[in-house]
Amino acid sequence: MAKNIGIVYLVGSGPGAAAYLTVQAQQLLTKAEVLVYDALVDSALLQLAPPTCLLLNVGKRGGEPSMVQAEINALLVHHCLQGQHVVRLKSGDPFIFGRSHAEIEALTAAGCAFEVVPGLSSALVAPLLAGIPLTDPVLSRCFTVLSGHQPDELDWLALARIDTLVILMGGRHLPEILRRLQMHGRSPQTPIAIVRWAGQSQQQLWEGTLQTILQQTATAALSPCVIVIGEVVKLRSYLQPRSFAPFSTVLTTPDSTSDAIIADATTAALPLAGKTVLVTRSATQSGQFTARLQRDGATVIEMPALEIVPPSSWQPLDHALARLSDFDWLLLTSANSVDYFFERLATQIRDIRALAGLKIAVIGDKTAYKLEQRGLQPDFVPPEFVADSLASHFPGSLQGARVLFPRVESGGRDVLVKDFIDRGAAVTEVAAYQSRCPEAIAPEALTALQTRTVDVITFASAKTVKHFCQLLEQSQVDNSWQAWLDGICIASIGPQTTKACTSLLGRVDAEAQAYTLDGLAQAIAQWVAAAES
Repeated sequence: MAKNIGIVYLVGSGPGAAAYLTVQAQQLLTKAEVLVYDALVDSALLQLAPPTCLLLNVGKRGGEPSMVQAEINALLVHHCLQGQHVVRLKSGDPFIFGRSHAEIEALTAAGCAFEVVPGLSSALVAPLLAGIPLTDPVLSRCFTVLSGHQPDELDWLALARIDTLVILMGGRHLPEILRRLQMHGRSPQTPIAIVRWAGQSQQQLWEGTLQTILQQTATAALSPCVIVIGEVVKLRSYLQPRSFAPFSTVLTTPDSTSDAIIADATTAALPLAGKTVLVTRSATQSGQFTARLQRDGATVIEMPALEIVPPSSWQPLDHALARLSDFDWLLLTSANSVDYFFERLATQIRDIRALAGLKIAVIGDKTAYKLEQRGLQPDFVPPEFVADSLASHFPGSLQGARVLFPRVESGGRDVLVKDFIDRGAAVTEVAAYQSRCPEAIAPEALTALQTRTVDVITFASAKTVKHFCQLLEQSQVDNSWQAWLDGICIASIGPQTTKACTSLLGRVDAEAQAYTLDGLAQAIAQWVAAAES
């Protein structure tokens, strides 16, 4: 049989929603064997890949630890040389402020075949969806697209003279961008629009001037955003469609005192219509749950109370990977442990055949699904989605069993390990990832809590409850935040999370019957229905 020939497709995913994906990109996703994707890629697009597709998250987010470019290059080369069809899914267009050049150089040096598939860049899509034309016979005869990531590297004297500027990756440096433009002659009255999450259901837009926009966005989280500066922003009031709105848009204008929500009128019949839900999952994991709540009609505000990052050292896990034949069982208790274990395995230039002879035990349907996405079936899944039930239901004897347990670096529950050891197993625990508290609360979430506009707060782990309280305590000098929770539904994913909510918040109003995100969404809908009956 002839050996399969691998190929890497560098694919632009567009601004987010599947509606803006090209037909060619969609076809490639449905046939991908390996999908290597960026942080800003909409999680819904991952569902287009086959169940057997290996999913590798290599996303880079500002200020957060992430896989270095050389490791990403090595992943692409490795899987291509294995004869696999690899889709390298990038936000927007692959050739606009991406790192396609470095990846293509690595593929070429290794003799790997590749193809570049264009995507719609947010530089073009965001202004269009906001009703802002980048060119106009009178107001804008030209426009420039630039990155605001490194303001010191730009020629602001030249940029200040251009009719229209489109700035990507500029949210963190907005004050400096405004200062540089005005310092080099741009009028403080120049119109500006900021579009966040363009083309997605949570799209937001702020409109003002160089002089007013900082005050208007003082409490808002701006990234990821597209900034449009120029007189053409004024045309928005004439060109924005009024007959319908395909997704929710938050609009803040210079002469408005509150946010105006434009939503599809069909949401009125949905179970969470008119409700605002605060989601406390990590920023890298909230996508699917947020999308589920939005499909039910909710307005979702994300307040990440967890950051999932690599461990402080890879050495213990790397040492275990080098001697996989020494173990009988691989124990995976979360989707995070699956992702980080297999991504690290891939960086060691080893594939899943290295696991031959190992049995795999997992907790929960989502963990099992994550494993199945990588072409493996678990040998054992306990009947309940909690760690406490794993040892008691474990098949056969654990006496003398050698168990590899890649887990969170600190803060995890130790009941499972104790139970395994008590039953005679030798457990090797290695850190596969860290889950830590973010440095600060998301400004949008803090404002929503202060103004009492939140109806439901969701918690998917005991850690998110602890960090939620910690973030709010850090945001003020007293404990008045506890009063903000009056009348808000506290929703928990399961017993351990409920225990933390009861201890730290004093109550739980809704608990999922099935300890999954779908179960949590159902519990919220049931609470809303009961409250309104």
